Amino acid sequence: MTNQPNSLEPILCAHLLRRVDEKLIDLLSALGPTEWELQTVAPLWKVRDVAAHLLDTALRKLSLVRDSCYIETTDIRSQQDVITLVNRLNREGVAVYRRLSPPVLIEMMKLAARQSAEFHESLDPFDTATFNVSWAGEETSLNWFDTARELTERWHHQQQIRLATHRPGLMTPDLYHPVLDCFLRGLPHAFLEVKASPGAVLLIEISGVCGGQWFLERGTGTWNLIPKSGGGFTARVTVPQELAWRLFTKGIDRSSARGQLEIDGDRDLDDKILDLTAIVG
Repeated sequence: MTNQPNSLEPILCAHLLRRVDEKLIDLLSALGPTEWELQTVAPLWKVRDVAAHLLDTALRKLSLVRDSCYIETTDIRSQQDVITLVNRLNREGVAVYRRLSPPVLIEMMKLAARQSAEFHESLDPFDTATFNVSWAGEETSLNWFDTARELTERWHHQQQIRLATHRPGLMTPDLYHPVLDCFLRGLPHAFLEVKASPGAVLLIEISGVCGGQWFLERGTGTWNLIPKSGGGFTARVTVPQELAWRLFTKGIDRSSARGQLEIDGDRDLDDKILDLTAIVG
């Protein structure tokens, strides 16, 4: 396990999108006909559907953000409105692109992946992003966070396909640790309503070579991620790296996940980690 605390510096990972998508294209190219129909941990999606979703979201992001192409207007007044919209767009995209043959989908994915990587690499990471990272509670976000969110999407959906088809996962520190770091930036928002004395600290450890330590401290009315706690911790929860991505993306139910956590200290704080959801929908 890596025990180094995280610095909470910006996650500058635009260059990783290209690498993750190259692995995706290699993976899809190696699938047999029956593997496209295997069920994934996403209850409504088979492998074909997840691949369709990845193609749809890449093309949709390029159209909306790079090309400023808005075909419909939306009235967003709440986070539930965001969830409803995203769920609808995802359903519509999957319904269209799941109809493609694997060779056609893969060729389109090559084009979308290349253009998506070039676009994110061209952005100033410290400019304001077009879309905020809503699951982290942000009303506005910087490009680096939106790009890191994009990495988590590309990584975890590919991981769903790998899990369903019994292929080796993307469990390498260079690719998975930034994904974990991005997921855990949502902790302050997930703990927004959790009561604790000022100075209380929750230590989150992700075990495994891709993991690390994150410290969540109770301030005056808010929770904040801090680089390191000099005063120990009030509670500690350890999450295996093999479980973490599924836990934070609705890929496993709470009761099954709870039994795989190691908990030390205030269980009310530890248990709240199960509510961290780093996706919309």
